[in-house]
Amino acid sequence: MKYMLLITWDELSGLKRPPAEEQAELAEHGAFVEALGARLTEGARLLPSSEGTRVRMRGGKRQLTDGPFAETKEALGGYYVIECASRAEALDWAARCPSAKHGTVEVRALWTT
Repeated sequence: MKYMLLITWDELSGLKRPPAEEQAELAEHGAFVEALGARLTEGARLLPSSEGTRVRMRGGKRQLTDGPFAETKEALGGYYVIECASRAEALDWAARCPSAKHGTVEVRALWTT
């Protein structure tokens, strides 16, 4: 079954980290990706929420809200889609994700038909 690991973090403080700290975490993510091996089917880091736009349809009209989104404390920073034999295995991988140390990694199974 495929699971999505949704990474959320405190974007405001995270984007202010020193470059060396940023590079160290990127290296940890590289090692995480290597460890996942063939389990990894997709993944990406997202641009900051200030680059995003939320779309809502209300009364047949489109409403756009440009980021950053003040009502959220944590922002979606990236994701991995992994193939695992069980939910327990997906949770184990989420715990190994470097972003779990300072943010949150939400595990969601992908809908299958």
